[in-house]
Amino acid sequence: MLYAAPEAAVDWGWEITAPLVLIVVLLGLGVPMWVAMGIGSVLLLAFTGTLPVALIGESLFEGMDAFALIAVPLFILTGDALVRTGLSNRLLDIAAATTGSLRAGFGSATVLGCGFFSCISGSDAAGCAAVGRMTVDRLVESGYPKAYASALVASGACTGILIPPSIAYIVIGLVLGVPSATLFTAAIIPGIMVLGTIMLSNAALNRVYGYENSTTKFSFYVWRNAIWDGKYALLVPLIILGGIYSGIFTPTEAAAIAVVTTIFIGFAIGTLKPGDLPEMLISSAKVNGVILPTVALSLPLAEAIGAIGIPQAIIESMLSLTENRAIIILLMMMIFIVAGCVMEAVPNIVLIAPVLFPLANEIGMDDIHFCIMMVTSLGIGFVTPPIGLNLFVITGITGEPIMKVATYAAPFVLAMLVVAFILAYVPWFSMVLIS
Repeated sequence: MLYAAPEAAVDWGWEITAPLVLIVVLLGLGVPMWVAMGIGSVLLLAFTGTLPVALIGESLFEGMDAFALIAVPLFILTGDALVRTGLSNRLLDIAAATTGSLRAGFGSATVLGCGFFSCISGSDAAGCAAVGRMTVDRLVESGYPKAYASALVASGACTGILIPPSIAYIVIGLVLGVPSATLFTAAIIPGIMVLGTIMLSNAALNRVYGYENSTTKFSFYVWRNAIWDGKYALLVPLIILGGIYSGIFTPTEAAAIAVVTTIFIGFAIGTLKPGDLPEMLISSAKVNGVILPTVALSLPLAEAIGAIGIPQAIIESMLSLTENRAIIILLMMMIFIVAGCVMEAVPNIVLIAPVLFPLANEIGMDDIHFCIMMVTSLGIGFVTPPIGLNLFVITGITGEPIMKVATYAAPFVLAMLVVAFILAYVPWFSMVLIS
């Protein structure tokens, strides 16, 4: 566990306020997240004298020297390999054969395809880009407005951090000392709830506006053939999830085996050549180059914030306002949702989780329940301005105005909000599979 509650706190003054304000200003100026957090950490420790500045180097390398973090680049590489081998298309074919007979058949298949991809890559942006390239044009041909199709893909891809294996759950497990395998198990029902809610919302909107009226009848023969053609694609998530839930693999080991399996399948079926590997590795490295430095520099900042006593100050402030558990949970959810609108999930987790985790413990919230609530709430931010990473990804692919896509995404955001509140106030959904 990287976070530990401080034994004492210093008086709040300019020496704390100035570095925190500077971090916000730097982020507003477009300075990379990891740079802003690194500067803030140095200044916090230097100004307050709570801990030696040399702690940053130690915390940086000790925090990154974690076996669980190896899973992050491996899952990203698996997702990239899945696209380059063409296996992602097979997954979409299975989804289309499964839901094609419904009135909003291909729309539902698109969301289900996002869920399939989430079971492999653990990344929202990767799923949004992969599924978006494959489905948006076909959704438009089916009768959906292009902006709506873009919003549907962006919303469906939010399941990337909600459905196991999820990079977000790996990071929050590392920061708070909660086993990621346990979080993966607990997240199954919440992830399916979000996925199902988006599919139902699309079906309802389709019935109102008549975007798509599929005349395809369900055929067991077609579905069986799609399953057979996609058997190798299905093998990858089965290895990942089956290995983790059976206890055969740790999430990191499962990620490594999934990479090797996907690449081997690509070579075996002839869709991947040795010459493709360098480009695939470079592409995945670029994504990791954004995520891992952010995680690395967030850790010493979180440790500095904990040592100064900011979590205790927040606990005292909230409890002075109210001791009502339901209201405190609502306040935490509002913080998560607003934070998700302006910053990506990983930096939010490493910055906010250590601050609010003690408050959750104070009101008797289970550690697993807190993690599920936080990640689900943050996931909504992927389709909400001003940051909305999935919005930027999908508009980069389709060329649609980002605010137009965000407007069409509003019903899906509302649906995800409903699920997030249910999960926050009904712990059973998060705890039933691990109890």
